[in-house]
Amino acid sequence: MQPERSPATYDYAVIRVVPRVERGEFVNAGVILACQDASFLDARIELDTARLLALDPDADIATIAQHLAAIPAICAGGKRAGPLAVLSRRERFDWLTAPRSALIQTSPVHTGRCADPAGALDALMQKMVRTIRAAR
Repeated sequence: MQPERSPATYDYAVIRVVPRVERGEFVNAGVILACQDASFLDARIELDTARLLALDPDADIATIAQHLAAIPAICAGGKRAGPLAVLSRRERFDWLTAPRSALIQTSPVHTGRCADPAGALDALMQKMVRTIRAAR
């Protein structure tokens, strides 16, 4: 039996797909979570293509999926992160969550506390990304 960890502070941002930036409409497609105390940086992605196509029937799903797949790779570091791999976890989080006017954006950064960053990431996915119908 492992001892229970004390709660640590984490930062997170919701990943948004904005198919037509000029309209400002978006679909939440994932969450990025960073916890310094646990040396944790990860992202989960789940794109609801039906919801996205309801906003923009001409959305290029393959290109969007490719861009979204880069986010967990950047979080993980290593060769798949490309030149960003040399950055610290915190620097990669800050780069990923920097405000931008693009197809893939993030919400403002929010803070929480948890003893299990992976569990907190899963809970945020359930709350912020998955639709009620998909959660059933």
